[in-house]
Amino acid sequence: MFDFTTLISIALGIGLAAASGFRVFLPLFALSLSAYFGLWPLNENFQWLASVPALIILGVATVAEIGAYLFPFIDNLLDTLAVPLAGVAGTAVMASTTADLSPAVTWTLAVIAGGGAAAAVKGINATARAAGTATTAGLANPVVSVAETGAAAGMAALSLFVPFLTLGVLLVLVFWLWRRYRGFQARRMVN
Repeated sequence: MFDFTTLISIALGIGLAAASGFRVFLPLFALSLSAYFGLWPLNENFQWLASVPALIILGVATVAEIGAYLFPFIDNLLDTLAVPLAGVAGTAVMASTTADLSPAVTWTLAVIAGGGAAAAVKGINATARAAGTATTAGLANPVVSVAETGAAAGMAALSLFVPFLTLGVLLVLVFWLWRRYRGFQARRMVN
């Protein structure tokens, strides 16, 4: 059922979905660009992503999203809208990259792994941004936004060129966050 090509496509999808948690449109644009140039094949239902109109629309949306996140307080509003959108983008990215799977398996993976990864990353980012806004009156938000855009671009590039390494990076990140959370909970119980 799962051959090497399928495993690579799943790793690609999860990596791009996680990148969607940083910026919704940037990973979709990167996937569209790579499909247009023949780097990655897309699921037959998502061939439209490799079209010129899709490239233009996703490119404009990417630039608009990146620019809008540079404005304090507008970025918090965007995060409110982007949490569910990231889940949708993560699901779409995962569904578009899966190869040689039945529709039931494809969509199950897309919703759970793709949508889940994107929504989890976006939820953590939105919470951190709200805390940053509260503690710095929004002054640090543009710096955080640039870092998030860099993380999205880096994760998307890593996913497209070295998908399995992306999974490793994500696993290390999840483990690190889990350990920090456990440490926070332990300190909270003591106080």
